[in-house]
Parts: sequence; C-alpha cells; structure tokens
Amino acid sequence: MAFIDYVPEEALSEAERVPDRDNIIQIHAVHPTVMRQHYDLYVELMHKRGRLSRVQREMIAVTVSAINRCHY
Repeated sequence: MAFIDYVPEEALSEAERVPDRDNIIQIHAVHPTVMRQHYDLYVELMHKRGRLSRVQREMIAVTVSAINRCHY
C-alpha cells in the first residue's frame, strides 16, 4: 500500500480546514482548494437528502471498495 504525506491541520489556515480528520480527505491538503471540493462532494453525496438512504449509500461504498480490493 502506498503512503502519502499530508499537511497537518495546524499548518492550514482556518479557512482552509475542513471538519473531517479522514486521511483520504486530508491528503488533499497539499492543495486546499481541492480538499475543500472533495469534502463538499463527499458531504453532498453521503449526507444530503436523496433517493437513497444513508445506509444504502454506505453499502454501495463498501461494495465498491471490496470490488476494488481497497484496504481502507
């Protein structure tokens, strides 16, 4: 598995931070604009109202990760 350094939260300005400590999102901190966009997309897809329930969305995410042999 690859290891990717990420920028620690304290190295970011308040405006650049997102309220999620997930390493997958924090890896994007090397480019804060991309990190914010990734976080906003995640919130929109997983937490906002939609046709699928939150449980269904999580089940799809787990299934896709398993198919892709993703270890996280």
